[in-house]
Amino acid sequence: MSKSDKRGNPVSYSTQPAIDALDQAFDLLHAYQADPLAAVDKIIADDPGFAMAHAFRAGALATATDKAFEPELIKSVEAAEALAPKANDRERTHIAAVRAWLDGDWERAVELWGQVSIAYPRDLLALQFAHVGDFFLGSSHMLRDRVARVLPHWGRDMPGYGYVQGMYAFGLEEAGDYAQAEARGREAVALNNQDGWAVHAVTHVMEMQGRAAEGAHFLATGADGWAPNSMFAFHLWWHKALFHFDMNDAASALKLFDEKISAAGFGQALELLDGSALLWRLSLLGHDVGGRWNGLAEKWQARIDDAYYAFNDVNAMMAFIGAGNSDAQAWQIQTVKRAAQGSGTNAMMSREIGVPACEGFVAFGRGDYAQAIELLLPLRAKAHRFGGSHAQRDMFSWTLTEAAIRLGDRALADAFVAERLSWKPESPVNRAWAARAANLNSTRVA
Repeated sequence: MSKSDKRGNPVSYSTQPAIDALDQAFDLLHAYQADPLAAVDKIIADDPGFAMAHAFRAGALATATDKAFEPELIKSVEAAEALAPKANDRERTHIAAVRAWLDGDWERAVELWGQVSIAYPRDLLALQFAHVGDFFLGSSHMLRDRVARVLPHWGRDMPGYGYVQGMYAFGLEEAGDYAQAEARGREAVALNNQDGWAVHAVTHVMEMQGRAAEGAHFLATGADGWAPNSMFAFHLWWHKALFHFDMNDAASALKLFDEKISAAGFGQALELLDGSALLWRLSLLGHDVGGRWNGLAEKWQARIDDAYYAFNDVNAMMAFIGAGNSDAQAWQIQTVKRAAQGSGTNAMMSREIGVPACEGFVAFGRGDYAQAIELLLPLRAKAHRFGGSHAQRDMFSWTLTEAAIRLGDRALADAFVAERLSWKPESPVNRAWAARAANLNSTRVA
């Protein structure tokens, strides 16, 4: 007999305690609190015939965008598919989505989760997986609009209302509606200060508006809520490090790298991304990061053959450049070129962004700033095609601005600086770039 979860979504499994336990595991993932996989593993051990539990496990593993999890992802997808004949339509579409993701068609997977969310607007899990998928696909407006579709079905008394507001806040921020994003995000944080994604949305607003001191304070004063037991804390600490760096406080940024961002030992690709992104910015402006690049590069090198997600590959390349490992740089380029020859979502990302981005960053690393600009500048308008946020993709603007100044190209440097100042006119980093650009001759210096 069909039952329902706590939001009224139909569940084919007949044991209500298992359904209730899975709802609790969902809530852990919604808040990015540890450990939803441990929770669902316990459910599956007791109830191996629970199709939705296997689909949930598969979705959580898939959206980690890390090939290291692929063996477990395969296991979960196959277990879910074996139970699909006994599942309902909603559950079978969840299962089809994780199969599409495993097969490399991330766009199809996101669309399937989106279809579930339309048919069952209170399926918060489908909404979250689609939302995270939109993030990895760089679909900025869908981050907003997909959540907007279900808002009429969510009242404040519905369990999970705050999570929906937090997702909507992030979508609004990525779409440039900063005022409404901050208001929605703060509402979600007020409802649940453990909601790391809602905190993230407010943080992104402050990042995009150049409110560095306020952003650092916001994260510091709220850390007692979002940091304990969080699977997402490393990324919020990365944002705090960016705020400190934007205030010319590189020492605090490095301290956060050592004590918070690297605290888990860079065991997953998402953590490695933040390590690369911070050290690249610091090194770009001449700050000594010591031997930190070497340890990070070693972790990335263990994944160098993965060819799983071009965004990961480009951030890995930054570490290989920082560590001065030319062999790894050449190896990584070959890996991305191999991925580009395949099919599926990552092949498209590798062809359009991954290969030229890796080659452009390598050119920068060897001091060929003209070649770096030639390769990276065309990517600025389409870098969203390989995912990430506006803040993460800012690495292109940082690198182009520094390359133009080092090249001595006054016109390009002025253009990039003007662009940056239009976003953050009070940023000390941007003002320092403006001062350096102003000291260049009006013609390019070889």
